Amino acid sequence: MFYACVRAVVAVCLRLFYRVKVNASGAEPEGPVLFVGNHPNGLIDPGLVFILTRRKVTFLAKAPLFRMPVIGWLLKGLDALPVYRKQDDPTKMGGNEGTLDAAKGALVQGRAITIFPEGKSHSEPGLAELKTGASRIALSAVREGAPVRIVPVGLTYAEKHVFRSEVLIDVGPAIDATAFQPVDVASEQESVRALTERIAEGLRAVTLNLEQWADLPLIQLAEQLFAFKQGGALDAERLRLWARGVQLFRTQEPARFEDLRAQLTSFKRRLDLVHATGPSDLALVYRPGNVTSFIVKNLLALVFGLPLFVLGLVLFWLPYQVPRAASRKAELDVQATVKFLTGFVVMLVWWAALTVTAGVLGGALLALFTFVEVPPLALFTLYFSERSDVLRRDVDVFFMLGNRARLKALLLADGERLATEVERLADEYRPKVDAAVRR
Repeated sequence: MFYACVRAVVAVCLRLFYRVKVNASGAEPEGPVLFVGNHPNGLIDPGLVFILTRRKVTFLAKAPLFRMPVIGWLLKGLDALPVYRKQDDPTKMGGNEGTLDAAKGALVQGRAITIFPEGKSHSEPGLAELKTGASRIALSAVREGAPVRIVPVGLTYAEKHVFRSEVLIDVGPAIDATAFQPVDVASEQESVRALTERIAEGLRAVTLNLEQWADLPLIQLAEQLFAFKQGGALDAERLRLWARGVQLFRTQEPARFEDLRAQLTSFKRRLDLVHATGPSDLALVYRPGNVTSFIVKNLLALVFGLPLFVLGLVLFWLPYQVPRAASRKAELDVQATVKFLTGFVVMLVWWAALTVTAGVLGGALLALFTFVEVPPLALFTLYFSERSDVLRRDVDVFFMLGNRARLKALLLADGERLATEVERLADEYRPKVDAAVRR
């Protein structure tokens, strides 16, 4: 019951904090499963596993977390297993044997466990070197007859510390750990290394794995241009292919790479100047009927929604500021964790305080009304704020481009030229990327 309640609350809250997209092909595997993921975002990463699967999952977490208030209580309540790391306390490393045995036992019983084999949360653009713990746990369970499958989980955040930013949970094909079972004791280490490398390959296939963060806007714009040229939607899988292609392109043709990067950077800067998010904005046609409908719809939303939004701002301004202030000095890879946990606690306290205040001032009925209405009002305030940002951008683009036909035509022509170049580059490097993936 405790696990189910925590899972439900965390999953709902994370979907409110982020715009979550899950990309999983095929049915969820049954039996003994080891979920392995990259680790860019502190305690948010394991929390996203609650969204990924409805199975009860045993988490492995670093030992110091078990001594933290609230977090330690939650981890113990979820039957998480502590991992003792050398950098935390080298004298307690021996405790890992019990952790590995417990994890193996969970798999032998047909359960699911989650581990982040990089060993630490980090903000580097690429996958860190993997520890061998996941492989050792899986192979020890295989020796006991458990048909363990290892599922790579890629977590890609647009802006991991920003409220309502996007996060993609990408699930790769399961790896059959029994195929790596050592034939004898002498080959055990080699099997562990081989399985660890196979896990790394699986994770690289579901993560961007960039060489540097400066490449991210480049590949995002390349994907936007490609989708614009092809007439389709943006695609997360293609985004990863762009990331691999950029690495090859930079290595094999550095001069041509720098030239195209300069052109893309210049085009992106000009899009930003007119408040356009991508080349698709340049293809918008402003007809009188569409503009009138847009104005009427948003005026009605403004008339009926603004009073509630103002009320929400008055009621929730303070609790909204607290998580931002608390996370300001935190490391980037734990900022979202601090914001999420602080916001969750503050909002519960604020909700209770508003309900009690309403009861004192207006009696039981007003208290009940406040208790019921505070959550939807808070969500509406967040939605209206987010929608107002989108509306503001749409209006900016309209006034920048709607009556500037020449500027719009010049940008559109430049975008189409770059889209053609990007498409040609994709055709040229696709075989090279496919060959690199197969290796």
